[in-house]
Amino acid sequence: MRRFLGSKFFIVVVLIAIVLTVVPTVLSAMGLRSVVKDAALSLLSPIQHLCTYATDAVEGFTSYFTEFDRVVEENNALREKILELENQIDSALETEQMNEWLYDYLELKREHADFQLESANVTGRESGNYMTVFTLDKGTAHGVEKNMPIISKNAIVGYITEAGSNWSKAVTILESGQAIGAYVERSGAVGVVEGDFSLASQGLCKLSYLGADADVEVGDRILSSGYGSVYPRSLVIGHVTEIEKDPYSQSITVYIQPAASLSDEDRFMIITEYDTYTE
Repeated sequence: MRRFLGSKFFIVVVLIAIVLTVVPTVLSAMGLRSVVKDAALSLLSPIQHLCTYATDAVEGFTSYFTEFDRVVEENNALREKILELENQIDSALETEQMNEWLYDYLELKREHADFQLESANVTGRESGNYMTVFTLDKGTAHGVEKNMPIISKNAIVGYITEAGSNWSKAVTILESGQAIGAYVERSGAVGVVEGDFSLASQGLCKLSYLGADADVEVGDRILSSGYGSVYPRSLVIGHVTEIEKDPYSQSITVYIQPAASLSDEDRFMIITEYDTYTE
């Protein structure tokens, strides 16, 4: 304690205290109180500015984080709203697609009252731009059997090749080796629509066994004849895109673009029963 009382720090503090006490008292006694006030204010002004700056800084810092929290909260609310709207749009689009499909289904039933139809969804398909083999979610438990035709919007897609209890496999008209009795709607010229390996990758098939003088033109619509195949008569197969003549065999090959979408459709109809009459 004695060491502290005798230290230079203690002496300086005492002297400053005396000065701060005595000097203002003397100046006040001499009538110079304003000088004391001005001096005090001069000494305190920087401290006041520093305190004000510190207070403003703290308030600004607090306001920043308060505003940040508000913005984060608003962003979260907007994300939830956007997600809700996206779900509503997806639901509306799905409903619209279903309504369109049901409309096509009803139109098909009006045109072919003899058809018994079973809707089916595609659950698997081979890779590539145009599928030739695919799997459906309907099978024998739904009345689906081998060799039943598959259609979409009244156009031929393919037929069932294998059926399990709740699944079935099918091929499209693009599959190599497929053959459909067909005719040209405009002229009645008869031929056979066949799948071809080299054409499948282009989404095409061909109409063969036509004579060189067959009446067929680009743009003609090709329909099923109902003869020699699993398909009913008068279903649309596709339209003519190109005609190639063979001068040696005196025949022509007609290239067909299928009317059914075989690249992106996910729902088809299986004809489980129909009258086998022909016109």
